[in-house]
Amino acid sequence: MAVQRPDILFIVLDTQRADRLSCYGYPLETSAYLDAFAQEATLFTGAIAPAQWTVPSHASMFTGLYPSQHQTLQSYSVLPSHLTTLAERLRMGGYFTAGFCNNPLVGVINNGLRRGFYSFLNYSGLLTSYPNQAGIPSGWLDRYRQSFKRVVAAMLNRIQDSFARSDALLALSFSPLMVPLWQTALSFKGNSRKSLDDAARLLINRQGLAPHQPVFAFINLMGTHMPYRPPRRYIERFAPHVLHDKTAQHYLRTFNSDVYGWLAPLASCLDDRQKHTLDGMYNAEVAHQDEQLGAFLKHLREAGSLENTLVIICSDHGEHLGEKDFIGHSLTLYNELVRVPLIIRDPAGNFPRGTVNPAIVSTRRLFHSVLAAAGLATAEEAALSLARDAANDPERTWVFAEAIPPQNVINLMQKRQPELLLSRSCGETRRAIWSGNHKLIATGGDRLELYDIHADPSETLNLSDILPENVEALHACLECFTDETSTPLRTERAPGFDDPEVQQRLRDLGYLED
Repeated sequence: MAVQRPDILFIVLDTQRADRLSCYGYPLETSAYLDAFAQEATLFTGAIAPAQWTVPSHASMFTGLYPSQHQTLQSYSVLPSHLTTLAERLRMGGYFTAGFCNNPLVGVINNGLRRGFYSFLNYSGLLTSYPNQAGIPSGWLDRYRQSFKRVVAAMLNRIQDSFARSDALLALSFSPLMVPLWQTALSFKGNSRKSLDDAARLLINRQGLAPHQPVFAFINLMGTHMPYRPPRRYIERFAPHVLHDKTAQHYLRTFNSDVYGWLAPLASCLDDRQKHTLDGMYNAEVAHQDEQLGAFLKHLREAGSLENTLVIICSDHGEHLGEKDFIGHSLTLYNELVRVPLIIRDPAGNFPRGTVNPAIVSTRRLFHSVLAAAGLATAEEAALSLARDAANDPERTWVFAEAIPPQNVINLMQKRQPELLLSRSCGETRRAIWSGNHKLIATGGDRLELYDIHADPSETLNLSDILPENVEALHACLECFTDETSTPLRTERAPGFDDPEVQQRLRDLGYLED
């Protein structure tokens, strides 16, 4: 008797920092429902996003490649047609593939990230749209309504897509007069509750599916993304001062409407009151989203739909809230952006329940992990599944991340703050490597930062002058990675792994075992 393949539920908590979840050690109870879920799953404490913002990070999770390999780096980029996405692989393998997306950069912009989804629902944009939705309504009036809606949605999607590809239109959308309009009219953060309800309906009712057909459901939630407007009861818990402090209210209103301010570094430090306000409002959004996610998972559990479902909960990137004088997630590779939550609940037992995995791993390998769980991975892909034990992990030695600056941010800064653009190296590509106890960040060709990832997770002490040999060895490895990822991909093995000189340097410094 054939073993039934699992449903796969892939949930991306867009812009969710790991260090703001209580299951990751945050002292405030921001994530009670996710904490409880993690007790029956494997929680990865060293998950690293391959990029610092939405488009390249999602492209990496959907292809298994680092950003400079898949080259989907900008808001106007399109995923290369020769790359087969995770959804395409699963659909070809018999899965019903469905997307429930609240992020316009994934669901509205026509960048190829929707490829392979039999059904894809957008909850952001001027009109909720169904670009990949199959099926024909039964009645002639329904057919007319749906046809009209599809035509209108297609027109609006083309308009919205053009904003991502035009500097002039993008600059217009960031003007003070336009920001309130698109934040409201475009439903920028989507509709988390509706998207979760729709996903639950598919997983429970399975309407339109063939008998025993497994489901791959991708959900993107935008609750913790700016702007911050959580329900009052969460503000009362995490930012009560905002309810009566006029100065804090004014700062928050200004912050929520200043889209450019979400992208560029700070020209000066936040004061304590401003930092307190941002922290509290972000935490309120985290807790609100956690409650919604908890209700969704409870619904699935009570319906019996979690019994044979691989559940992956992760983030595409985190968020700067004033740390190191950065806001948002445009430019850096500090832990606030690239250390992300990753929790996997596996009915097959390949990810042990109630365990914590401290390994440093890239979330690009969720591509390999899902294919392995679905029984669709090649041998090379299966070797990169995160279900592999540490001793046999081909990437146990190092992990990489890349921050290629979004061109729209650079163009805006060049016009508004050219001095800040230069002084903060905003136009430079940043790359990082994690190996052993250390993380090296290289900005451009000459700025190097070395941090102890265990003793200094907040990255406050740059060790580059103290440990120059370590810097040299890790930088050599990073250059191998850069050289290999700038050419067509030849192998699934970690880039730079086979360079004898690099291996010897790392072995001498204790990064490699004999």
